Amino acid sequence: MSDCIRLEHVHKSYGSFAVQDISLGIKEGYITGLIGPNGAGKTTLIQMIMGMVRPDRGDIQLFGGQNKEQESAVKERIGYVSDENIYYEQLTVKQMKKVIAPFYSRWDEDTYVKYQELFRLSPGKKIKDLSKGMKIKFSLAIALSHGADLLIMDEPTSGLDPVFRRELLDLLTEHIQDEKKSILFSTHNTTDLDRIADYIVFVNDGRVVFSEMKEALAEKYLLVKGGKELLDRDTRRLFVGIRESAHGFEGLMGNRAEGERYFKDTAICETPTLEEIMYFSVKGSDLRV
Repeated sequence: MSDCIRLEHVHKSYGSFAVQDISLGIKEGYITGLIGPNGAGKTTLIQMIMGMVRPDRGDIQLFGGQNKEQESAVKERIGYVSDENIYYEQLTVKQMKKVIAPFYSRWDEDTYVKYQELFRLSPGKKIKDLSKGMKIKFSLAIALSHGADLLIMDEPTSGLDPVFRRELLDLLTEHIQDEKKSILFSTHNTTDLDRIADYIVFVNDGRVVFSEMKEALAEKYLLVKGGKELLDRDTRRLFVGIRESAHGFEGLMGNRAEGERYFKDTAICETPTLEEIMYFSVKGSDLRV
């Protein structure tokens, strides 16, 4: 199983914040979700992968080669979708497409027209007059129309209505059926990744907390809910994070087998969602209600 993206000891500093010593691989042929709180470093990682910013040190390889050595050829193989507008506001959808298409040797006009109709994009409408959701749809139509081997998506479901969000996730699942296609999907909406992701990379405070298959997380983590009498100095140490209230507690454990051994007969033991894993991991024990 090869990596379509490989980062080795990548570091980037912005004043008091730094993405620190990131080493990870994004597997070819899969959907990888990139999660983390605001300011965790997700967008910085994507910008370095895209070549928008350069790391202070470390190496980034795309499709097995150095990004800087084959930048033009590499970028042809990447489709980029962001929740920020990256197009000329004064141009129409049709004009903007005509500007972009010649940059891609594998541009497929029939495919673009298919997605233009599916997404109900009006060719004569100016980019500045598109809603945020429609701008994302336009970005997606572009990304899917030039034979990209890798889709990099930074908050792609932001601004989309629930109906189209579901349609988008179905579309991405269909896209990945070609086992040579890969998707890196950064989002705050972890329920999207619960549904479609194969791998999860969790970033917090500029560091990778974990990079694992999604199914493996269900075998590793356990969410425990019970009465506060179950908590003492020793049991508290077993938890990644605990949320306490007047009525009891819920907490995340990083060793499912150990958690079930301690609590299966005295508390409610559940498989946590990605959101719960991220929440308790970031907040730790500093939780009170």
